[in-house]
This record gives sequence, structure tokens and C-alpha cells, in this order.
Amino acid sequence: MKIVKVQDIIGTEREVSDKQWTSRRLLLKKDGMGFSFHETIIKAGSEHTFWYKHHLEAVYCVAGNGRIKDLATGEVHEITDGTLYALDNHDKHTLYGGTEDMRLICAFNPPVTGQEVHDEDGAYLPDSGDN
Repeated sequence: MKIVKVQDIIGTEREVSDKQWTSRRLLLKKDGMGFSFHETIIKAGSEHTFWYKHHLEAVYCVAGNGRIKDLATGEVHEITDGTLYALDNHDKHTLYGGTEDMRLICAFNPPVTGQEVHDEDGAYLPDSGDN
């Protein structure tokens, strides 16, 4: 059994951030669960384009608000507390922070190692097998 407290991750290598977002990686590939699990904070008013070409992601909003735009269809969906979106087709999308910071709970398959950085397309590279 694993017990992970987000307050124990803050300020460690499992917390990754820039000026517009913070990701706290509660479970990573090395934890052996078959997926990774994150808490991500998207800053109000920010804009992010992502395209997880090598990962599937499910995201559940537990606080705040924003929008997501499917770049293939142009459809825009509101995100509020209690909304889940699943990027089940490696969907290229833009995520917009709303009037409040969004607190998102995210699961990635395959799991991330924690060392990934977004490439020029907003994707993580495929897993190299390490970690």
C-alpha cells in the first residue's frame, strides 16, 4: 500500500512548474501502478497547447474553472468543478485558465517518469524505458 500526501511533494523533484502551471506528480512510473497520477494547477487567464501523442490522459477538475478547445474540431467546452475530460484519441488541444486557478487531477497512460518536458508540439516524448 502506498500513502502519498500532496504536501510532502511540494518543493521536491516531483513538483514541476513554471509561471502558468504547477504539476505535482503523486504517482510515477517507478511506483509500479501502470499509470501516473498528478495534481495540476492551471493559473487563471493562462493558455496552454498540448498534444500528448504518446500518452492518454484523463483529467478531473476539482476546483476553479476554464475551457478546453479541441484543435481538430474547434469545439470548446467549459471546465468547472466536477468536469472530467479524457484525451482518448491523443487529442491536440488548448487549455485556457478561467477566472480562477483550476485544480485538476490527472492520470496518464503510459505513466510518466517525472523527467518529461513538453516538446515544441506540447507533447511528452515516448518513454525510453528508464525509471
